[in-house]
Formats: sequence, structure tokens, C-alpha cells
Amino acid sequence: MALFFDIEWFDARLADRGLTRAALAAAARISEPDLALAFKDQRELSAAEVAAFAELLGEPAGEVATRAGVSTRAPGQSALEKRLAAIEARLAAIEARLASEG
Repeated sequence: MALFFDIEWFDARLADRGLTRAALAAAARISEPDLALAFKDQRELSAAEVAAFAELLGEPAGEVATRAGVSTRAPGQSALEKRLAAIEARLAAIEARLASEG
């Protein structure tokens, strides 16, 4: 479980970028109901989801993890895994932005 999810911080970062919670869910490839559970401290984010949120919000992953109340750090990822996660997050963000414009 998340220790404390800072809803106001996430909503402010989304507003700064003109994005919605739906875009955040799409970027992390999770459903909106799953995102709602995270916002209510009933679901902890995975390392990949934190990375996707960080990419979409333009924030460091450590800050996103802290603001999401992630209780444990993910085991170390290889450089290739980190790069792949970042590419997937960027692609998801682009897809979400295109979907919201269309």
C-alpha cells in the first residue's frame, strides 16, 4: 500500500501541463479505476508506473515516488531496462496526447 498519495501535487503537475488524470493513466498503461485506487491510497504504483508518471510530468522519478507514497524502492534496473521504460513512457504519453486531441 502507498504510505501517502499527494493528490494535490499530482493534480497541480497535470494542470501545469494541460493534462488530465486519464492521460496519466494512459501513460502508465493502467486503467482509470486503477489510477483512482492509487489516488485513494488503495494501490501502490510499480516502478514502471512511477517512471511513466515522471516522464509525463517532467519530474524526477524519485520525487514522483515520494509524492505517490511508494514505500519501497524497486530493485535496481539495468540501464537497458531503464531506457526501455523511459521510451515506453514517452510513447504512452504521445499516444495519450494524440487521443485527447482527436
